[in-house]
This record gives sequence, structure tokens and C-alpha cells, in this order.
Amino acid sequence: MTPAGLIETHGYWVLVAGCLLEGEMVLILAGFAARRGYLDPLAVLAVASLTAFASNQLFFWVGRHHGRAVLARWPALARHAAGIGRLIERHPSVAAISVRFVYGTRIVGPILIGMSSMTPRWFAMLNGVSALVWASIVGAAGWLFGTAAEHLVQSFSQVEGWLAAALVMAVIFWRVLARISSNRRRRRVMQ
Repeated sequence: MTPAGLIETHGYWVLVAGCLLEGEMVLILAGFAARRGYLDPLAVLAVASLTAFASNQLFFWVGRHHGRAVLARWPALARHAAGIGRLIERHPSVAAISVRFVYGTRIVGPILIGMSSMTPRWFAMLNGVSALVWASIVGAAGWLFGTAAEHLVQSFSQVEGWLAAALVMAVIFWRVLARISSNRRRRRVMQ
């Protein structure tokens, strides 16, 4: 089976798994694949939005029913809790929308919001808006990457694998830099 056939056959399942684990990179690649015609752009948007919505809803309910136990069990999540907790106290609606966009808060944010007094209905509405905006922006980045690449390269089909690999490497590099920066900030705070 060709790479294009694999993407057409399994692309949506990979998108679901990717959005549950590490959404941006996989969604950018899905937007790129949609631009190339391997996936349907509206289906990519729908799958990414629904998966992002469902994962945050799950973490909200984990926080609602088991939040303190989860934070006690995983101290790494608890370390992020203080700063996010202050945002939730001051601006709960902003926190509910923004946790998806801030590195290191995608899991602990909804858990902490679940532990707060925010109603499940209000969180679900804000989470839905946030998921749709996130999927639109990140998916569009992949689509635009594909569009720009087509304009820059005459025989795009000969180098699309290299461009996809370059995109993956750029996203990985960005994530590593974000992690290093986060670790440095954490060490400074601990000193």
C-alpha cells in the first residue's frame, strides 16, 4: 500500500489518537494531508474538534470525582496546579478556553476546572468553543503549509515526503524547545 493509501485508510484514526495524545503535530499533518486531497478537510475539523472536546470533558469529570487523588498520585500534574488554579479562581471562563492552548495545561487544566465550582454545562459549552477554535487554527496551519509548499515547489509530488518530514521535525524541535524552556522556568522557581 502506498503512503497516500495508508493516509486515506487510517488517517482519521491516527488523527483521533494524535489529538488524544499530542494534538498539534498530528492535526497539522492532517491539515497538510487534507490540502493534498488525502483527507476531507471538514472531516479533519470535525474529528479533531470532537476528540479535543471529548478528552477535555473526560479530564473535567476526572477532576470532578477524583481530582485530589489524581494530583496526589502524579506530582508532575500538581506542580502545574498552583498557577492554573489562580487563573481559574480569577477568570474561570478564560481558563476553560485557554488551557487547550497553553503548553503543559492540557490535562491538568480540565482536571482543576472539574475540581472548581464551574458547572458541567458551562464547561461543556466553553470546551466546545475552545475545541472548535483550536482545531480550526491548527488544522489551518497544516493546510497553509501545504498551500505554501505547492507554490514553492513545481514538482511537489516528488518532494512531499521530505516536506512532511521537515514539518514533523520542525514541530518536534519546537516541542523540545518549549519543554527545555518550561524546565528552566521550573528550576528557577524552585531555587
